[in-house]
Amino acid sequence: MVTTPHNAEEPVNDKNSPDRLVFFTDAVVAIALTLLVLPLTDIVPDLVAAHGRSIEAITDHQWQIRSFLLSFIVVGRQWMSHHRLFANVVKYNTGLLVLNLAWLLTVVIVPFPTQMVGAFGTDKFTCLFYIGTMVANSLCLAALVALVRRNPELTGYRSAIPEPWWTNLVGSTMSLVAAFVVAAFVPGVGYFAILLLLAPPVVAKLTRPRRTARS
Repeated sequence: MVTTPHNAEEPVNDKNSPDRLVFFTDAVVAIALTLLVLPLTDIVPDLVAAHGRSIEAITDHQWQIRSFLLSFIVVGRQWMSHHRLFANVVKYNTGLLVLNLAWLLTVVIVPFPTQMVGAFGTDKFTCLFYIGTMVANSLCLAALVALVRRNPELTGYRSAIPEPWWTNLVGSTMSLVAAFVVAAFVPGVGYFAILLLLAPPVVAKLTRPRRTARS
């Protein structure tokens, strides 16, 4: 009879492995990004039915194209941060699962306000709805990162969240909140308020020499 030594390595319990969660998340994001382009594909048959010129698919639909590109960049940027976060996660808990679903909700909603932007242009409600969706997405991502920071067992007790990354994420979220407020109360600004997202990287570069000198 063969006996197992007491010091033999225990089989790894992958019950809480994040792999399935990551695969599911990536699939949902990929579908959401694909849905963004569907309103653009509807332009062609409408244009043909109206006997329009092919170039009008570009020249007469600037808002649809711009909103598509902006939404693709924003969702892609957030997915890259999500991918970077989960590259360090070795297990998940209920809180991480719920917050990840909340983040996915904000991702799958994006095609809806994106199509509204193409249809209603600079309409104030549409602008606020669009920026508000971005705010919700960024808040959920920040909450995910904060949860991982507070629970080191999720990363195998490794310091996986560098301070500059966390600071930049918080800065981006605050910039989007500020953009929402500016778009709501400053006439004529509209979607240009989203340019406030350029501020956190600039501030980080300007303050980096000071932090380095202090350390």
